[in-house]
Order: sequence, then C-alpha cells, then structure tokens
Amino acid sequence: MSTTPLLDITGACLMRGGRRILDHVDIAVRPREIVTLVGPNGAGKSTLIRAALGLERLDSGTVRRAPNLKIGYQPQKLALDQSLPLSVKRFLTLTQTAPLLRLQQVLTEVGVPHLMEASVHTLSGGEWQRVMLARAVLRQPGLLVVDEPTQNVDIAGAVEIYQIIGRLRDEIGCGVLMVSHDLNVVMAATDHVYCLNSHICCSGHPADVSRDREFQRLFGPSAAATLAIYPHTHDHTHAPDGRVDHVHGPQCDHGHRH
Repeated sequence: MSTTPLLDITGACLMRGGRRILDHVDIAVRPREIVTLVGPNGAGKSTLIRAALGLERLDSGTVRRAPNLKIGYQPQKLALDQSLPLSVKRFLTLTQTAPLLRLQQVLTEVGVPHLMEASVHTLSGGEWQRVMLARAVLRQPGLLVVDEPTQNVDIAGAVEIYQIIGRLRDEIGCGVLMVSHDLNVVMAATDHVYCLNSHICCSGHPADVSRDREFQRLFGPSAAATLAIYPHTHDHTHAPDGRVDHVHGPQCDHGHRH
C-alpha cells in the first residue's frame, strides 16, 4: 500500500453559529485503504466529508488531494423530484456519460443488473443505495467517498453493501473514505477508524479503537463487545432488500459477537 495519501486533511477547523463543528482535525486516506469516520450525531462527520470534497470552506486548516485525483461520491441523501420520470440508466448518466456496457457492468458490480430500466422512484432502500454506489464508481475513481451508505437498509443488506465496497476497492484499487453509524458491522470492513466528536477522540485499527476509553465513553462501555470485528464469510447471497436468495449447503454462522 502506498504511503502517499490520496487525501490529507490537517488542522481542519470550522465554526458555525458560534459552535465549533471541527476542531483541529487531521485525517488521511491512502490508496487501497478503507477509512471510516464514526462518532455521535452532530460530531461533524458529514461536514468533514464535504470539506474533503471542496464543498465546505474551512475556517483554517488544509485539504490536500493527490494530483488529478478522480473522486466518486455517494451522498447521505439525494433529493429527487418525485414527479420527474427517471430511470436508473438516466440517473447514472445525469452528470456523466458512459456506454451502455459500462452501465451494465457497474450495476452488476453492486448486485442490481436487472434495474437498468427501472424507475428510481420504485426502488427499495437497499436498491437505491446500490444504484447510488454504482453512480459513484462509474468513472473508476481513485478515491471513493461514501456518506452513510446503508441508510434504510437492514443488517444483512448492510453487511452486503460493505462487502461490495471492499470488492470495489480491490478491483478499482481506490481508497475509500466512509461515514457510518453501523458500529455493529462496519469495523469488519475497515482498515483505519477515526472517532470524531468535533475533534479526533481516537484513531487507529478497529480492534484498538474499540478498546479506547474515549470511544467507549462516546458509545458506551459495551461498545467493544457489540462490534463485529471478524471476517464475514458467506455461503449464501443477499438480495438488495436483505433477503437470503441462495444458500449453498447448510446455513452459515455469521459469527457476529453481540
């Protein structure tokens, strides 16, 4: 893994309405590394993501991106006019062009190749998250930024989405910066964790962070016990809505530690 960051944020400070949103925050994302931001609501996670993308201006601090870095972004929310007819194919190409074969490829990569002509307004929560992820990776970015990629998705579907993100990282060779609240599964899909509460409370390997006193203060003393820090193996596949589609052999033991 290259030691030269794709994204390097140092000393990030931001005030809004007299409240300190970011307080001297330092983070870095390197090629093929999955970095996850965790923290309570209002901790500044999405604000930091927006600063990383150049969508939010810091009061002080620096944001350095690798030269000619292509970024794919899956936002936390995306408002669409419900009265506007919009197919998945059209949605994928609203701001970029791509041949039909490439569109089919990315939909296959996220597990929904059958949705090309479907209306985005009829998608389930899991299907919508996968389609947004497909749009983010369409241009094969060097850095994939995903903000709460499993909103409105059940636990089985969430595990599957994190596995898809891991596969995309391996196939594209990109770095990943992710915001997540899924403490019970996200650690298994992460190389480096930053615990944010306006400032960086702790950071490092998931197993180390889960034992940190500041982390446990924020999420409770039982947080380490509820985190799924394990390799999640499959002998079945999940549908986008979380249903188990195919079971090969006996039912799998996910090995979750609850």
